[in-house]
Amino acid sequence: MGCLGNIIWFICGGLWQGLAWLVAGCLWSITIIGIPIGRQCFKLAGLIFFPFGKEIYYDPAPDGLSFVANLFWMILSGIPLALTALVNGVVLCCTIIGIPFGLQCFKIARLALCPFGARVVEPYL
Repeated sequence: MGCLGNIIWFICGGLWQGLAWLVAGCLWSITIIGIPIGRQCFKLAGLIFFPFGKEIYYDPAPDGLSFVANLFWMILSGIPLALTALVNGVVLCCTIIGIPFGLQCFKIARLALCPFGARVVEPYL
């Protein structure tokens, strides 16, 4: 079921959200200081393209570097990406068929606010 969900997700909205993360990663990678943030964007774009079957775990006590990176990220890129995912999730949840896709958007919106200190895990079946 996760494979079918990922295919439908990719066609109906995941492509555009993933491309937004790739563009953000390219913009961050223009400067040397922003390269680590850009690399994180590229890693998370894979999750954005295909989110079904993956879980996100957040570090309960992030280190100082993660806090500073999240702060810069939230101000410059995180809020627009999170708002986009949030609006998309609300629209998708207006239909019964779109609820699972809306829930994935809410997962992405939370990740868009604080991506540093988060791990993406594919649980074993």
